[in-house]
Amino acid sequence: MLRITLLGWLCLWCCAFPLPAQDSDVFDLSKPLEVVSSQGEGGEGPAWDPELGILTSGKGGICRLSIAGMPTMYRDKAGTNGLLFDREGRLVCCEPVLRRVTRLSRDGKLEVLTDSFEGKRYNQPNDLCLDRAGRIYFSDPRYGPRDDMQIRDADGKTIEGVYRINLDGSVSRVVGREVERANGVALSPDDKFLFVADNANDRLGGSRKLWRFELDDQGDVKPNSGRVLFDWGNGRGPDGIKQDQAGRLFVAGGINKPNPPHEPDAALKGGVYVFDFDGKLLAFQNVPTDEVTNCAFGGDDLRTLYITGGGVLYKMRTKTPGRVYWPH
Repeated sequence: MLRITLLGWLCLWCCAFPLPAQDSDVFDLSKPLEVVSSQGEGGEGPAWDPELGILTSGKGGICRLSIAGMPTMYRDKAGTNGLLFDREGRLVCCEPVLRRVTRLSRDGKLEVLTDSFEGKRYNQPNDLCLDRAGRIYFSDPRYGPRDDMQIRDADGKTIEGVYRINLDGSVSRVVGREVERANGVALSPDDKFLFVADNANDRLGGSRKLWRFELDDQGDVKPNSGRVLFDWGNGRGPDGIKQDQAGRLFVAGGINKPNPPHEPDAALKGGVYVFDFDGKLLAFQNVPTDEVTNCAFGGDDLRTLYITGGGVLYKMRTKTPGRVYWPH
């Protein structure tokens, strides 16, 4: 009965109160936001596969919603957050619970790619992206208790940055204390820029900013190249980042009602914010359930945007296909 009530309420809410999508060049306004599943599957990390359907981090594991709409548990007790399929169709997973990054092959073999940096355990690997060579960039924030954080700078201050897993298996840190707490990450199609969602939203005045960093030919951040593209102030900051094939940034963020004392400002609502390369806000799609965590493109034409928020999985249509690594 609870399932019917919650799903029915969300569907009724979406139909009775059309949600704003401010630019018809981005979203297909004839296809409003739709609830796909509301049983806790839509926690984080959506990733699309043309055979498997949509995978999400939820219920403590990796949930699968098949092409036919059948929900199953794909990998139980995985403790994941960000997910993506690499160019070979393998599922790369950030696992904050076990503080590592793994890769799951099509035949079910699980490989630990990295679980430490310079002998220190990561904070909580959170989100990830790939460059053209196949190297993996991932963020490493810490949300919740901070007493066992091991990665620190020379002054003993914690680092919640961005790392790169190189093709030989070594790991490089590309962003350190340039940000307060790295969350979502994305690379420009030419690998010349790294976008980072900086979200320290557990204290008043913490950073809630979208950054752009310039990369050199080795994939390292150029010194003093960081530029703030957008600032959510004292609301809820940015989370996951995806891109369409026009290079526009789709950023999950914002909050629908004040959450004092740390997030008292709800002027920037929860949803998906669409920016151009320089941070100009092009469009916005409100999502009713806090907190809005991530999004991913999928469907046969890659114009279905899946959105996770408050344990609910949504979808809507866009006019431009998304940029994905798999399928080619």
